[in-house]
Amino acid sequence: MNDEQRQPSEQRQQESSEKQQPTGAQQSSRAEQPSEEEMRRRIEEQLRNVRVQDLLLESVVGVINLSARRIAKQDERDLEQARVGIEAVRATVDLPDPEPQKQVRSALSEVQMLYAKTAEGGESGGEGAPEPRPGGEGEAEPGKEPPPPEGRRRPSGLWTPPGT
Repeated sequence: MNDEQRQPSEQRQQESSEKQQPTGAQQSSRAEQPSEEEMRRRIEEQLRNVRVQDLLLESVVGVINLSARRIAKQDERDLEQARVGIEAVRATVDLPDPEPQKQVRSALSEVQMLYAKTAEGGESGGEGAPEPRPGGEGEAEPGKEPPPPEGRRRPSGLWTPPGT
């Protein structure tokens, strides 16, 4: 083997061993990563400081946003899911602190209005109307609503927060 042939081979071996050995940056990033015990300690500290009202508020905001999406996005429309979300927010609207509570009530009212318009088919004509319910016997007479499914009350279509 001549020197030219041996040199690329040795160079490849050296490059291969360099790839296996962590560089200074890789070693320092490993040293900066917290241990499992340190991560547990940090999580415990966060849990010690979090308030239930704060976690509840985050959850309520997520439910409101998802409910609005289930109403507004044609390809994701699911009015039953939106109704469940609205009811869940209504059940918890009085629990957050006063200032965020006002904002939740406002957002809830907007979602309720959107739900009512969509459930009545009033938004963008037929395109915004909910899909016909399974087992329906065609269209109801104008001004008359079909009876609710057996054993269930018909939702009013528009909710208002308790106490208003």
